[in-house]
Amino acid sequence: MNGVEILTQTAQELGFLTAWAGVDLPLDTQQRYRDWIAQGKQAEMAYLARRLDTRLTPSGRFEWAKSVLVLAAPHAYPPPERPPDGIRLGRVARYAWVRDYHQLFEPHLHELERLARSLGLQAKGYVDTGPLSERSHAVLGGLGWIGRNAMLMRMGEGTYLTLAVLLTSAPLPPTAASYPNRCGSCSRCIGGCPTGALLGDGTLDSRLCISYWTIEHRGLVPPSLWAGIGAWLFGCDVCQEVCPWNRKARSFWQGFAPEPELAYPNLEDFFQLSSRAFERKYAGTVFRRPGRTRMARNALVVLANLGNPDYLPLVRQGAHDTNPIVRATAAEALGRLGDFDSLLPLAQDLEPLVAGVARDLLERQGCAT
Repeated sequence: MNGVEILTQTAQELGFLTAWAGVDLPLDTQQRYRDWIAQGKQAEMAYLARRLDTRLTPSGRFEWAKSVLVLAAPHAYPPPERPPDGIRLGRVARYAWVRDYHQLFEPHLHELERLARSLGLQAKGYVDTGPLSERSHAVLGGLGWIGRNAMLMRMGEGTYLTLAVLLTSAPLPPTAASYPNRCGSCSRCIGGCPTGALLGDGTLDSRLCISYWTIEHRGLVPPSLWAGIGAWLFGCDVCQEVCPWNRKARSFWQGFAPEPELAYPNLEDFFQLSSRAFERKYAGTVFRRPGRTRMARNALVVLANLGNPDYLPLVRQGAHDTNPIVRATAAEALGRLGDFDSLLPLAQDLEPLVAGVARDLLERQGCAT
């Protein structure tokens, strides 16, 4: 067997779906991405606009690269049992029910890199960390198609696919034929998106995406988006849950093991743990990306949306948080839950952001500050 065949066989033995693609993206794909960036649809994710030439034509940076091995692991695993204790409200995107996929994939990528070197090849692996478009390479390699929900899709696994890529110096082998687009006339994902983020052309506007606001955004979540966020604590799966191709999606990658504490986190952790304790408890999970303060912010949005006064003590705890983003979010939540007595002290907060939110809410209610 040659190097390509050995790498493919090894990756498949590790449990991955595989495809080979060229290094540089087609010109029409490049222009589409540039237009998307120019329209600001990446929101505040500045890293998506950096090093555009490298992202679209990686051969400029990796002069030795001649091919890309795309790896995909299905994550349509069933939910674990809900723990019996704690305040476990809100929903978490399915991919986050397991340990951080970056850490789960990296040992396998390192193994493939070592194997490539032993075959006299150069190789460099990325798990959603480098300036590369994994989905575009997956489509180029015939692994699937981009659906109306802007996600890679294929029959059998649906949209529940976690991707990685391995740049190699191996000559590009014959690639698979393009995977046919099977969305047909279906637009359930577009109609199902709670905030109207899907544009219908295989792209989305991150400025309206729940996953962006609950994971990537660092500041306050605009009150106008709260209703659409609903009970989503981290990420959003609505466009996947309504997709017919996901009804019988399968999961077979052995590295994924859903954990109850990740699928149903205890909201009390986000208010009672210190940032250091939070880091310890959730080490090795994707919850570390937003961190304790943003998870507390998200929890307050969910608690306000659920509207159950039984959880007001937790919202009031958020009003005393050390972080002003959490306190300002708690102010909005208290206003929505009608607890204006607890809102009054926040109107005197030394942080202008917090005081401004509280005062605005109180003024609208005709309450003196």
